[in-house]
Amino acid sequence: MDTKKKELVGEFKSSGWQWRPEKDPVPVHVHDFADPRLGKAVPYGIYDLAANTGWVNVGTDHDTAAFAVESIRRWWHGQGRPAYPQAARLLITADAGGSNGYRTRAWKLELAQLAAETGLTITVCHLPPGTSKWNKIEHRLFSHITMNWRSRPLTSHEVIVETIAATTTRTGLSVSAALTRHQHLSHRRPYR
Repeated sequence: MDTKKKELVGEFKSSGWQWRPEKDPVPVHVHDFADPRLGKAVPYGIYDLAANTGWVNVGTDHDTAAFAVESIRRWWHGQGRPAYPQAARLLITADAGGSNGYRTRAWKLELAQLAAETGLTITVCHLPPGTSKWNKIEHRLFSHITMNWRSRPLTSHEVIVETIAATTTRTGLSVSAALTRHQHLSHRRPYR
């Protein structure tokens, strides 16, 4: 699991190439100043190594521990439990920083609440700092999502969700995506 780069929503330039009719470019803004009405998209991905499936929860505000665990919760209820009905344990591999970092108390508290709610024993293995390039989700999920939306302006959250959900590969990767408009407060400190 990991958070993909936050994306600005609107008529902004997106790197890459896409074949279009001659002299018919897609008009985009010259400067990348965020539109406060549209905001940004925070794609939080979960990749299932065994099933070669991905699930991306697209948030609209902040990448917080509450949002990270809410993404796991939604994945578990939507895909994890149906795929693994006998599961009693869940292994999560994550980067060492950000909302799911090894030092984040809110992350640990939210995970403990999820474990109590689902009855799962949750184990988290953090990759050492500076080694996120070896996180499987980067190469097996996020790279394909990036290729799928290359040179396409991400004009709305719905376009982002639809583009992510349309991502497939020849090796059988299938991706599901959902939009979360729930506001997750940043800088919320858990009780000690």
